[in-house]
Amino acid sequence: MKEFRIENLESIEKCAGEFIRYVSQSPEIKSGVFAFYGAMGAGKTTFITALCKVLGVMDIVNSPTFTIVNEYRSAQGIPIYHFDFYRIDSIAEARNIGLDEYFTSDALCFVEWPEKAEELLPDGYVHVTITPEENGSRTVRIE
Repeated sequence: MKEFRIENLESIEKCAGEFIRYVSQSPEIKSGVFAFYGAMGAGKTTFITALCKVLGVMDIVNSPTFTIVNEYRSAQGIPIYHFDFYRIDSIAEARNIGLDEYFTSDALCFVEWPEKAEELLPDGYVHVTITPEENGSRTVRIE
């Protein structure tokens, strides 16, 4: 388990950079699928936006709440898929968007509300929890 701390919005990109460095250098992390857990308002979309910025995404990054998936490209041309399963009503609905193809590609996949389709996540996915603290900071935990 590894923890990162976001003290405030001004420090979120620094934390995102530390997160990217850690996952890229950790031999135990073999999957490019990152499942982000946290309550509504915990900061999942905001942190994913910071991760995309650190990775050099030039597009506007926002929550795919209604589209379910947004596609971006890193500065190196790596595809990044950003999922939001909040409005998914069934496993069949999640399966119908072709998750297997996304998850088995060489892309990075950032998944919000993964508990809605957890059984479809691939083996070895990276479990990330974002927890708001009373002082307004956030803890980002890789489990």
